[in-house]
Amino acid sequence: MDRDVAIVLSGGAVNGVLMELGFLKRLRESALWPRVGWIYGTSAGALCGTMAALDRLDDLERFMLALQPEDAFRAHSLWRMPLLGSHDYRLPDTVTARLGDIADTARELEHAPIEVVVFATDVTDAVPRGGRHAYELAYSSHATPPEIMAQAVLASAAVSSLVLPRPIGDRIATDGAWVRNFPLGHAYAEPGVELIVSFRYVPSYPRFSAAWLATLRRRLQRFPKIPPLRALVDELREAEERDARGEPAHWGDMLVRLMRVAVLQNTEVEERVAREKDESLAELAALRADVARIVRSEGGRRGERIARAVDERFAGAKFPFLGDRLIPRVAVSGSAGELSLETGLRHPKPWTEDAKRELIARGYALLDEELREPAVA
Repeated sequence: MDRDVAIVLSGGAVNGVLMELGFLKRLRESALWPRVGWIYGTSAGALCGTMAALDRLDDLERFMLALQPEDAFRAHSLWRMPLLGSHDYRLPDTVTARLGDIADTARELEHAPIEVVVFATDVTDAVPRGGRHAYELAYSSHATPPEIMAQAVLASAAVSSLVLPRPIGDRIATDGAWVRNFPLGHAYAEPGVELIVSFRYVPSYPRFSAAWLATLRRRLQRFPKIPPLRALVDELREAEERDARGEPAHWGDMLVRLMRVAVLQNTEVEERVAREKDESLAELAALRADVARIVRSEGGRRGERIARAVDERFAGAKFPFLGDRLIPRVAVSGSAGELSLETGLRHPKPWTEDAKRELIARGYALLDEELREPAVA
């Protein structure tokens, strides 16, 4: 069977992995699965896409059901945070211990019938060869050396609000969500794609408490005679007041908010560009048919010849769309809601198996509902 279906998976941390796992399990049960030729994924989507391409979704499910917060991102001691980031990136070691060496996995991907493309954000200080810094890094499992591909999958999932960037070959990279959280445009640009099946995780970000500021301030107030601590107490009090007004309490809070803006904005732009491209191509096709009909009916004896000439002009026109074909898409999006399993807290609650299974089931159900639509079937 010809492989003409592309899967697109967004970022989404642990919630995204679980819901995308359910989505992929449902897709594997459908008649579309043998037609899948490409998987485009960022962050959570990079990990899920890698396992899906090797038909190891059952292994991924066992891995996720056993995973706990400290297995992915373990909080650093406070004194190390200014230099190393707030958390230690434990996921690479956990993946190696429980799923096998990811470099070996990348070697399998190199020969798999499904091509996986993952995305990371380039934060290398030096401009790459060619003199242009595009910031978006894309790595194909069929064109990238396995050792580099393994690094790319892990860098794509390195949440930059928690951990430092990672090397990918001669580049330094971090979470791909900054530049391409939902790589829909790449699927449209692939000439062989005739259908896109996509999952977009919709985050609902929590508002982190700033109560620790008041706790720290009260402890430091025990030493009023030390000038630097007195100044820090004043700063903490001002930070509490900013938090009460809904403003960023501190610099780190501001950076986290900006990261959320960047991720949500580039995701919305990706969706909007694809939607406008589809609408433009559909309108162009309707215009072409209407012009041909009008010319034939109103052009008299020369109507047919003029209609053919106009049609040839339409056929030769080039537009800056994502390709020149109207590609149908089965689009699924959803959020974790109240089940959201958070990463990045200093004392996170354990991730329960019941909550994980419910998120997997939610992703499964969202695609199941779409596939039951008569038009899709």
